[in-house]
This record gives sequence, C-alpha cells and structure tokens, in this order.
Amino acid sequence: MWYFTDEEKQLVEVCRDFANKELAPFAEKHDHEETFNINAFKKMGELGLLGITADPEYGGSGLGATAATIVMEEFGKACAGSTLSYLAHSMLCVNNLNKNASKEQKAKYLPKLITGEHIGCMGMSEPGYGSDAVGMQCKAKKDGDEYIINGNKMWITNAQYADVVYLYTRTGQGRKDLSTFIVEKGTPGFSVSKEIHKMGMRSSPTGELSFENCRVPSANRVGEEGDSLIHMMRNLEIERLTISGISLGIAQACVDQCIKYANEREQFGKSLGNFQMIQKMIAEMASETEMMRHFLYNLCREWDQGRVSNTAAAMAKLQLPKMATKIALDAIQLHGGYGYSREFPVERMMRDNKLNEIGAGTNEVMILIIAKNLLSA
Repeated sequence: MWYFTDEEKQLVEVCRDFANKELAPFAEKHDHEETFNINAFKKMGELGLLGITADPEYGGSGLGATAATIVMEEFGKACAGSTLSYLAHSMLCVNNLNKNASKEQKAKYLPKLITGEHIGCMGMSEPGYGSDAVGMQCKAKKDGDEYIINGNKMWITNAQYADVVYLYTRTGQGRKDLSTFIVEKGTPGFSVSKEIHKMGMRSSPTGELSFENCRVPSANRVGEEGDSLIHMMRNLEIERLTISGISLGIAQACVDQCIKYANEREQFGKSLGNFQMIQKMIAEMASETEMMRHFLYNLCREWDQGRVSNTAAAMAKLQLPKMATKIALDAIQLHGGYGYSREFPVERMMRDNKLNEIGAGTNEVMILIIAKNLLSA
C-alpha cells in the first residue's frame, strides 16, 4: 500500500521471504498430516513477530493493526493454517495480555510468549456457546486466595500446544459478569480433553479444554472480577481485522496461482490466458482482491489512530472472508479437474478460508452487528 511506512514496507519483505522459505514448502505436508509447523512458529519468535503489538519493554515490537495484518496477509498466502495459529497466539493471547494484564503478569508471561519459548491460546467459545459467547457457562468461584474453575472451552486454536491459556469465565449470575484468568499448562484439573479434526486449517491444531476443579491463584486473575466483557469485545475488533488479513492473503494466492496456470496450461492449441472467459475470471478476481486490500488496510490505519468502529470491523469480517471464498471457488473452477484435486493448492485455500466465515464471529453475526448499529444510530 502506498501509505505504508518504511518500517511496514520492510515488514512486508521480511514476512514474504519467511513465508516462501518456512511456510509454503511445507503447507501441503502439514495439511495432509494435520500437523503443526512448530519449527516455523519458533522462528517467528526469532524474527520478533510473535509480539507484533506488544510493548517493547517485554520484547514486543510495539506496532499496530496495520503491521499485524501485513503479517497475516503474507503468511496467509503461503499457509493459512499456520497463520491462524499465529493469530491465536499473537492476537488472542499476547495482545490481550499486553492490553489488560498487570505489570507483574506481563513481566511473568509475555517474554517467553514473545520469543516463542511458550505458545499461547485463548479460551472463549464453549460446546453450547459459540455465537452467544457472553452466555458462557465455564465458572470460576473464589475460594480464599484461589479460584476454582469448572467447565469446557471448544474450538480452541493451539489447544494441544499451549503453555498459557487466556481464559474467560463466569464469576457472577449476570450475563456480563465475566472474568479472565491466566491458566498455565500442567495446572491440576486442566487438560486438553479432545482433539478436533477439521475440513480446513488442518495445519492449525484445534482442541477442547476441560477444567475440573482447577485451582488458579487470585494473582492470575486479569483485571478486576466481572470487568472482562469490554476487554473481550475490544479484542474481537482487532481479531476481526487481522483474520480478514488471512482471507486477503488467500485471495491473492488464488489470483497468483490462476495467472500462473492460465499462462502454462494449453487447450485447443493455445494457453488458457488467451480465452476471454478466463481473462474475465482473472480480471474480476484480481479487482475484488485489490478492493479488499484497500478497504482492509484503510480500516487498520484507522484502528491504529483510534478511529475504527465496531461496525467497520464487522463489515471487514463479513465481506473479506466471504469474497475470498468466492475467489477460491472461482480459482478451482478455472483449474478444472486439477482444481478439484490435491495436485494444486487452490482446493486447500478454499477449505482453509471457509473457517474465516465462521471463526471470530460468523457471517450471520456480523450482519446482526452491522444492522443493529446502523438502525440504532
């Protein structure tokens, strides 16, 4: 983008080079085997990317949504699954801790999360509470200097590898009585009870977290008891912007693959790129991708300036993943039988992107948010 700073332009090059060397060559393998590219993840820490928005005093880069979305786009082109795990760690765990935790908690947890020595996740959704996250039933009850936590969290990215869980719980009777706790791997009563196998994003580990009389010290509560709803909603906004960056990367990768295929594949004695129908498909895919890019990075810049709204973040989250799925389906169609096979990456890209229409708020929830805010204005 023309308004990227010199630092952001350099970040583009660093992330693109890393993605081409450490993510793209292994994307198909990890998708097929449903395995986590932990080696690449650790190297992200060496580059200083795991704490992209965290304060420099804890080892972070101190950057904003624009920089974080640059990482999502460049990584998303190469391996969306690995990028989703990066998002869960850097945005849902590290960014939340950096924004809401005490100085003592930051000093204890952020350095190892930022270097990649530890992996983080966030626990919000539950088996019976997905879109209605505020209705969560995982409870934390105070007992002296500890809290006793009971309940389950579902669809948790990085669950099987997480050393630190940023956990939302209910601590009162009202729907808004939510509190947050930091739960460490190995805490008695805490376990990963189920590994979830998915249609796409298969290189991103997903599981269910269980808490059975799990005792956590009061010192691990983030903020005051019952004040976590505003933190949760605020972080959802930057999550929706950055996960849209993954969809942008997927869309661009589909365009790049289609251009390459159209120039190489021959039918009826000439390359596919000579046929007007193919030209139309590629022109529309590229135009839609560029429109998404400008819309998203404009919102990211506004976020960094403190001006983006909940409505705008929901609009990005609604339109970018939906359009990227369309582009991925068009890419499969353009490739014909090869697109439907695993010989080319476009079928994986389509499977991966479909999750972005569900996670961080479904398309339907985004519509409700946008409509409610517009009609009550």
